[in-house]
Amino acid sequence: MQQTDTSSATVAPARPPAPPTGLSPSRAGDFLTCPLLYRLRVIDRLPEPPSAAATRGTLVHAVLERLFDSPAAERTPERALGLLRPQWERLLGERPELGALFPEDPDGAALTRWLADAEKLVAQWFRLEDPSRLHPVERELYVETALRSGLLLRGYIDRVDVAPTGEVRLVDYKTGRAPSRDFEGKAMFQMKFYALVVWRWKGVIPKRLQLVYLGGGGDVVSYDPDEADLLAVERKLQALWERITLAVATGDFPATRNRLCDWCDHRASCPEFGGTPPPYPLPLARTSDEDDPTGDPMSEES
Repeated sequence: MQQTDTSSATVAPARPPAPPTGLSPSRAGDFLTCPLLYRLRVIDRLPEPPSAAATRGTLVHAVLERLFDSPAAERTPERALGLLRPQWERLLGERPELGALFPEDPDGAALTRWLADAEKLVAQWFRLEDPSRLHPVERELYVETALRSGLLLRGYIDRVDVAPTGEVRLVDYKTGRAPSRDFEGKAMFQMKFYALVVWRWKGVIPKRLQLVYLGGGGDVVSYDPDEADLLAVERKLQALWERITLAVATGDFPATRNRLCDWCDHRASCPEFGGTPPPYPLPLARTSDEDDPTGDPMSEES
């Protein structure tokens, strides 16, 4: 395979700062984990170098999506594994910065090992599900809806299955290990988010939410939501958006140490690690004292 010149393509191009316009599951998770991380990703839009693990996940998702282009009888492990290199070439063409994952790999050994790890994840999927018996109505479905409050919710659902009797199942692939019971609810929050969007968008509560974990020994975690579940998620998201709106207006996005800090790309901008965030790029809300130069609430004529 021809090597890519990565000297000027180590990260995606920077984008201009912008205020948030809605919530996705990943960005909601960012704010709950660390408000500063949310700010740096959503508002400052600081570029991040490509991650081998995240890119492998993107590749595996692409392979599983494309496999359903084939007739049911041809959805075999061999066909899926044969899609890995073509899908990698496609990703590399769309995002040249991914070439930085293998900057010094003259014989292609590092890429081969990386693809071998992706092969294991694809093979694991066939032990968990039988694609010849699945007939998804949607793959990589972009969903978006606005709540009555005006809050915009959006995201991508990996797979939507509909039974002959009409029940809807939302499926998401995870290339990591299944979480412990203590963190299972946090992982399922993403799926409840999607279920809420589908409910408010289509008026249908999905019958089942399913997480398919391809890492480790593999696992399938399912949950059957009801209206009370989704109303609770809606309240939580509305409260979260109010917190985000206040932070945007004040510029107050505190850093929060957590177990993901070791993998964070923005430690140089984090006070918890001796860094300094860039200047806040959005205008701050004016206080009543700023509106009145005297600061005297009785100074205006009645």
